[in-house]
Amino acid sequence: MNIFNRITEQFTKVQPLPVGTHHLQATRDEKPYRLHLRLKKDGSGLLILNASTVLQLNPTAAEYAFHFIKGTEANEAAKQISKRYRVDLKTALTDFENFADQIHTLISTPDLDPASFLNFERVAPHSADSTLRLDCALTYRLPERTSAEYAPVKRVDRELSTEEWQTIMDKAWQAGIPHIIFTGGEATLREDLPQLIAHAEKNGQVCGLLTDGLKLADKDYLELLLQTGLDHVMLILQPNDPRSWKAIETIVPQDLFLTVHLTLTQKNVEDAKDILQKLANLAVENISLSAADNDLLDELLELQDTANSLSLTIRWDLPVPYSSSNPAAYETQDDEIPAGAGKTWMYVEPDGDVLPAQGEADKILGNFLKDDWESIYKN
Repeated sequence: MNIFNRITEQFTKVQPLPVGTHHLQATRDEKPYRLHLRLKKDGSGLLILNASTVLQLNPTAAEYAFHFIKGTEANEAAKQISKRYRVDLKTALTDFENFADQIHTLISTPDLDPASFLNFERVAPHSADSTLRLDCALTYRLPERTSAEYAPVKRVDRELSTEEWQTIMDKAWQAGIPHIIFTGGEATLREDLPQLIAHAEKNGQVCGLLTDGLKLADKDYLELLLQTGLDHVMLILQPNDPRSWKAIETIVPQDLFLTVHLTLTQKNVEDAKDILQKLANLAVENISLSAADNDLLDELLELQDTANSLSLTIRWDLPVPYSSSNPAAYETQDDEIPAGAGKTWMYVEPDGDVLPAQGEADKILGNFLKDDWESIYKN
């Protein structure tokens, strides 16, 4: 190679891999696993493990994932990466082998957080330039004896059919949205919930459920949801209802990522620390907290300290239930977790209307059933 070609090669911009989706279904030590890799225009990617965990990858890690899925021999992968990124062959080979080891570790690890990260220049969970999660309100119906103030039941004229929701999930998958959360109202009131979870699983999407959890106390029903592909649950705790505690006891032993949400109110504030202690005793690992009104913010902060002392991990990045005031306003003051509403995640009402987030009814971005995704995202 002459000096002109060497100089040209040195200053040639690395071209990212082709945009698209790559899939691997394989077995390792008799344990089956499935990977979906979505490569973006900038070369970064989303790697979805077993339709349950999303990993955000920078361009280098995305290329490692690409070669992993394609079954490229390690030395050949290192050779290509070394050439493209101007790193020595030994370093590229070591990094590729480390990447493969981490993937296999994650594949064999139960109860993973639905949004996880590898040690390749971590990406902040809400800083992505595309939508990663769709919160789907299947219904605004509520269980009997539940106050209607907790869900906007009069805001929509109808509920979408099973087929219409499946169409929305397909459009979301085609738009590159890997994470679906079913919420409401009470999503378990929809008889087709197992069918919808199964459709998300078929697509390869991560699937979560926001619920009061009472129906999950039925082990057979919980097993049905698990078998159809449910990956994680946020259970809205009702501390005075024994069925709520029974549901937690039923869920905890399962291979399912569980977060328990507690809304702090004037009625339960005196017992809140004991409630957290009881959750810890039941081996709950993840909780979500909100306050029903501004007067309880000091108590909410104190409760966060209690959670930390009990080794309970506080999750701020999942949707929260409707309440008499918007609990999202009190969720976090952590500047390292920028707001993702309307960008990293969006909210779909029972009739298909898309909002930036729950409670933003005056900002309809379009209808997911009727409008194309590009116009919705642009709005």
